[in-house]
Amino acid sequence: MNRTKRFGIGMVLALLPGSFCLWALPTHHDEQGGGLSLKDAYRDYFWVGVAVNQRNITDSAQQALICREFNSMTAENDMKPQPTEPREGVFDWRRADRVADFCRNNGIRLRGHCLVWHNQIGDWMFKDSLGQEASKELVLERIRRHVFAVVSRYRDVVYCWDVVNEAITDDPRVKNPFRQSRLYKICGDDFIRTAFQAAREADPNALLFYNDYNECDSVKSRRIYEVVKAMKEDGVPIDGIGMQGHYNIYGPSEEQVDKALQLYKSIVEHVHVTELDVRMNRDMGGQLDFKRDSTEMSEKLVRQQERQYAALFRVFRKHADVIDCVTFWNLSDRDSWLGARNYPLLFDEHYQKKNAYHVVVNMTEP
Repeated sequence: MNRTKRFGIGMVLALLPGSFCLWALPTHHDEQGGGLSLKDAYRDYFWVGVAVNQRNITDSAQQALICREFNSMTAENDMKPQPTEPREGVFDWRRADRVADFCRNNGIRLRGHCLVWHNQIGDWMFKDSLGQEASKELVLERIRRHVFAVVSRYRDVVYCWDVVNEAITDDPRVKNPFRQSRLYKICGDDFIRTAFQAAREADPNALLFYNDYNECDSVKSRRIYEVVKAMKEDGVPIDGIGMQGHYNIYGPSEEQVDKALQLYKSIVEHVHVTELDVRMNRDMGGQLDFKRDSTEMSEKLVRQQERQYAALFRVFRKHADVIDCVTFWNLSDRDSWLGARNYPLLFDEHYQKKNAYHVVVNMTEP
């Protein structure tokens, strides 16, 4: 796959002082018994990424695991609105800088996540100087300034941004497709337009994504499609759709994922699977209300998780013409936002490979 053609010369990666050419990297063989790494197994399909926390990038064993297996990285929380700008105009770059420096020093691409979200955003965004609800004009200006500051700071290392996260409602019964967040109630959908325009102004070369969960649901996928299509027709610079990929062992089906990808690729040239995990119970999506413990583990459930991962990667590989990157949401079960007892990832709580890892790496041609 010709990434230079798809991203443009400037988007292959901003090769930085102290970094090295990614295409000159040697093949990394599995230090736990031989075989390809995830990134090498998929080098002809798409990049393989991981969301990281501060412990992951400071522990030497976890650093080595990241460098061996992945060629794209996402800050799990450290680039979100509240952590980067806890008070208006007062930025705290320390944690985000450590993530960016790790990528710079190790020649790993960095996905920016996320610039505007209804969660993890400072209350100051919505209040004026008198403590009353801020006007639409004030909120939009604050969004513009925040987005421009963050994107500008990391434009040398971030190759794409999840600009707006989870702005579409989960409720299929309502006609309005937008989540009734404080952002929407004050600004309507102009907060989305403003965020994308500011991001494009700050970095004309970065790919800009709308990112959401339950993106394979028949109703929500259609809403995502219609919103993105309408905004693109209005000139909003949306380059791609981020399919979060918070799935479970029961769904979505391979056919549902395939249908969603066919829909999205009809309006965008870039799709990223941004937050992949496969939990062992029937919870699905990015909602913060979920079971932190799965049902009791069994051989049957383990095999079902392996089959689901195999099905997902079959369809991802089928759509490698539009999928640029598949990112696992966290390094291991220990790190998972879902809790270790949901067993959602390819590495267990001791950072050892599960059999699901080998299923993903050693798949034959679909």
